Amino acid sequence: MSRTATEIATQPACWRRAARAVVDFGGLPRPGERVAVTGCGTSWFMAIAYAALREAAGQGETDAFAASEFPVGRSYDRVVAITRSGTTTEVLDLLARFKGRVPTTALTADPATPVTHAADEVAVLDWADEESVVQTRFATTALAFLRAGLGPVPGLKPVTEAAVDAELAVTEPLPEAAVGAEQWTFLGRGWTYGLALEAGLKMREAAGAWTEAYPAMEYRHGPIAITGAGRVAWVFGELPEGLSGEVGRVGGSLVVHQGGDPMADLVRVQRLAVELAERKGFDPDRPRNLSRSVILP
Repeated sequence: MSRTATEIATQPACWRRAARAVVDFGGLPRPGERVAVTGCGTSWFMAIAYAALREAAGQGETDAFAASEFPVGRSYDRVVAITRSGTTTEVLDLLARFKGRVPTTALTADPATPVTHAADEVAVLDWADEESVVQTRFATTALAFLRAGLGPVPGLKPVTEAAVDAELAVTEPLPEAAVGAEQWTFLGRGWTYGLALEAGLKMREAAGAWTEAYPAMEYRHGPIAITGAGRVAWVFGELPEGLSGEVGRVGGSLVVHQGGDPMADLVRVQRLAVELAERKGFDPDRPRNLSRSVILP
């Protein structure tokens, strides 16, 4: 078993620990604060998901930006950065620009990295760190930590219940249509759009797969043209009315796990990415052209 596959399987325990750890952490955004969340790659997609969750919870205006595209001229009460390595150049540069002007919080997996000095508040989720280059459990654990910090959110399961769904996701068989497909389109609404983006990235990183991701309601406005026989539309969370029929009409296969937590569904895609990588003879622990952290000269 690859190291990535082993790390994927530990996510339910990581999420439960995140739900406990957030209770004693005082650096998360307070209700009413205007907040921006940032990161690079996978961390940016987790930022998108958290921003939508926080707004849905009624806790304040929340934006999400890739660190390299952050609009530094805007006014925020707090900036939250997600960085597994704690060494990503764009994130460190951005935090330096806010030092002494705007309170900053960072989530990282390594306490011995520069981000612990760059941010005002730091949550170290070292139990979720990874040996593999491709992020799986740190990303979802960071989101679980932030999500648990929101408290009860209408229509959203507690993180501990999401962990139960994740236990099924790491053991039950993967959807046959998804395993045998040649192309995958991931769809989400609200906070699950961030998960859809991350699902597509995971498949590209680990398996070199042809994937796309869109807001679910935008799928009808062009992207459905790519769907057909041997191609999958995978929906995170609620299935929009009529979408099933439209996917079927063009000959595609629909994958949706209604009732289960969408974060657990992301675990399924992580497993799918590893399986497809291994079928192609790729090493999912060492994906092509990637490193653990992007450090610019």
